[in-house]
Amino acid sequence: MKKYNVGVIGYGWVASAHIPAINDSKQAQVTAVCSSRKLDPAEVSAEHGGDIKVYNDVSKMLKDPDIDVISICSYPSMHKKHYLDAAKAGKHVIVEKPLAMNASELKAMETASKKYKVKTCVCFECRWSSQFLTTKSMIDEGLLGKIHYGEVDYYHGIGPWYGQYRWNVKKKDGGSSLLTAGCHALDALLLCMDSPVVEVTSYDTRSHSKVFKPYEYTTSSVSILKFKNGAIGKCSAIVDCLQPYYFHTHLVGSEGSLLDNKFHSMKLGGLDKNKWSETSMKMLDSGDVSDHPYTTQFQAFFDALDKGKDMPLTSIKDAAASHRVMFAADKSAAAGGKPVKVS
Repeated sequence: MKKYNVGVIGYGWVASAHIPAINDSKQAQVTAVCSSRKLDPAEVSAEHGGDIKVYNDVSKMLKDPDIDVISICSYPSMHKKHYLDAAKAGKHVIVEKPLAMNASELKAMETASKKYKVKTCVCFECRWSSQFLTTKSMIDEGLLGKIHYGEVDYYHGIGPWYGQYRWNVKKKDGGSSLLTAGCHALDALLLCMDSPVVEVTSYDTRSHSKVFKPYEYTTSSVSILKFKNGAIGKCSAIVDCLQPYYFHTHLVGSEGSLLDNKFHSMKLGGLDKNKWSETSMKMLDSGDVSDHPYTTQFQAFFDALDKGKDMPLTSIKDAAASHRVMFAADKSAAAGGKPVKVS
């Protein structure tokens, strides 16, 4: 079994979740970290196990021939540069969401992945959660039939108590409520609907609470999606709510419906149509990176590398499709709700 040495760009909050998840895999180990801060290699190595090199210059780390994979945990505005540099160096890439901040960045990253023949794992890790692995299995088994309506909504108050708040409030790195966090809900919706989006209409607003006053962009949005197969969907991205974290899911199909961890299906005879049946899926109930299902996702990535295949579920192709919808949604909201075609 090949062993993959991984270098991590950025040594902040999200890296604290990436590193143990990578080290927990069967065939990968973090062997290098690059940070703008001065770090003691002995302390970093002791913290995470193994012998970890410390760099302050990304270009120097990328020249290390022993590194096979780069995990990009830098600020979102730096993702494009770090991705292009890693791809050019021939390194496979794990990259945090959002993958890119605009359509031109996205195109450049897609082009680089093809040109340099590198594999990519984009951190839309909710697809690898118990909630959505179970939900997708139920869809694939036909328990809901043909889905004609779906809504997946993201409710998470990202205030001063949250790890990424300091830079998240800036337009440069936050972007929009969809890009910074609601992207998980929209991406999950596209997973469930399994049809290209052809048009999106969005509206946005912001909280009047002083808690969220520093945000440089609107922090609540709702998007209505029209799918190629005739289905419709809705995604709310709310990062200025004062409530517990909630990842709302409601799917309606020709044979049944699913509401969060509950469902009803005409395919299963004997069910009481007046009551929901429950699954034992673990719901997404936390925005803390330590609770994200990175371990499952990264293991799937390294297994795919072993086979020379693209990452299942969260490849750059999958992520690019979701980002194109988000960019169209933000364009629609900026235009006051004007419908925007998705190319």
